[in-house]
Amino acid sequence: MRKFRKTGIVNPSWMRVIEKNSEAIGVSALMMMEVAGKALAEAVFKFNPLRVLVLCGKGNNGGDGMVAARYMQTNTHVDVMYLDEEPKTEETTLQLKILNNCSISLHPFRCAQDVHNNANLFKKADIIIDALLGTGSVGTPREPLASCISAANNAHVPIIAVDIPTPGIQATRIIAFHRPKVLGSDVVDIGIPLEAECFTGSGDLTLIPKRPDNAHKGVGGEVLVVGGGPYQGAPYLTGIAALRAGADIVRITSPIFLPFPDLIYIPLQGKEILGKHLPILIKHAQKADVVIVGNGLGTKSHDVVVTLGPYCKRLVVDADALRLPLPKGDETIYTPHGGEFTRITGKSVPDNLVDKGQLVKEAASSGVMLLKGPIDIISDGSQVRFNKTGCSSMTVGGTGDVLAGIIGALFCQMEPFAAACVAAYANGLAGEEVQKNRGNGMMASDLFEFIPRILFRGNEQ
Repeated sequence: MRKFRKTGIVNPSWMRVIEKNSEAIGVSALMMMEVAGKALAEAVFKFNPLRVLVLCGKGNNGGDGMVAARYMQTNTHVDVMYLDEEPKTEETTLQLKILNNCSISLHPFRCAQDVHNNANLFKKADIIIDALLGTGSVGTPREPLASCISAANNAHVPIIAVDIPTPGIQATRIIAFHRPKVLGSDVVDIGIPLEAECFTGSGDLTLIPKRPDNAHKGVGGEVLVVGGGPYQGAPYLTGIAALRAGADIVRITSPIFLPFPDLIYIPLQGKEILGKHLPILIKHAQKADVVIVGNGLGTKSHDVVVTLGPYCKRLVVDADALRLPLPKGDETIYTPHGGEFTRITGKSVPDNLVDKGQLVKEAASSGVMLLKGPIDIISDGSQVRFNKTGCSSMTVGGTGDVLAGIIGALFCQMEPFAAACVAAYANGLAGEEVQKNRGNGMMASDLFEFIPRILFRGNEQ
């Protein structure tokens, strides 16, 4: 599994995913903070300072600095200047409470004048720790942080930045935890499990964009579902799932009409989708944010969806559309189960999870590949992730159609790899929730109730 661990620079949003997934596994933020702070203190000791000044902000970056101060107190004089504003994170609040019971000089500041009043701390320090702002900071720091930054730079002593330098700080060294966030960082392992990065988890939900308070109709995206004929219910399961997953407008183009008032039905004459329908399909595909093809399509309409592909900005290819030649949009997500994967690649799916992951990675040459199974595997040809949510009751027909709808809705607002990962996690977790009450009596439509509950609780984090 180590071969699938990503290396190199990690952006703030993915680092937040990893940390949240680590907490879900059982490695708490406090545990990570303790290891990070200890490693930070050890880095400072290499400078043999007599006096250390730690600059702490309100977030967990500041908490890391406070832990380091605690570890350093028995070997050197430590001054901690901390931003005395609320809200602080729960972990940083606890670290400050601990420091209040330690022999460490604490200096709260709320304004630029407070910083100026402590100018002697900067002059006396042999080294300064920058724990003011973490990976989530944006823009140019305002007062009183601006005065802290200026005073630290003018002290002309080594500055060690925690994870990422506060904008404007002239860091001598950067200590990064788990993965580097900027070039030139020294990386410290803080005990985050490999599984927190390689497997999906509740942290993935934080990638879902928050909807603004002044949102208007359509901001959640428009989805077009092309399917039905031989199997009439499938496209409607997909469409409703897309609505439950946050799409604002969902259109169903199908020869078969089923009365769902929340879905916009675009009638197609006949019993199956044929080439004569392409003008109307192309018209609506070009307007849609995401097009989903294949659900209930049967085997006689493949040339139609292949022709339609180039007109789609974002395309989800599922079920009967998963055959050669593969339909392809500007960006494409493919969602085969094992049999369909063999059909489009000519390769059997191995039992070994690592071998399976490598095979999916190799197959994801023309788009994101989501191989459905007891453990889902998602790859964009570069990165590979696994999803363990789901249950045996989800063998019932239609759960794959629901997954396609969730992917389509998320794909309206997210990059394809992330959309596929989040959708696989949410769909499987919804199945687990249904199984608690329905057991093997699950229907695919039972998933609808839980999809929004699962997806949008990430926006509260």
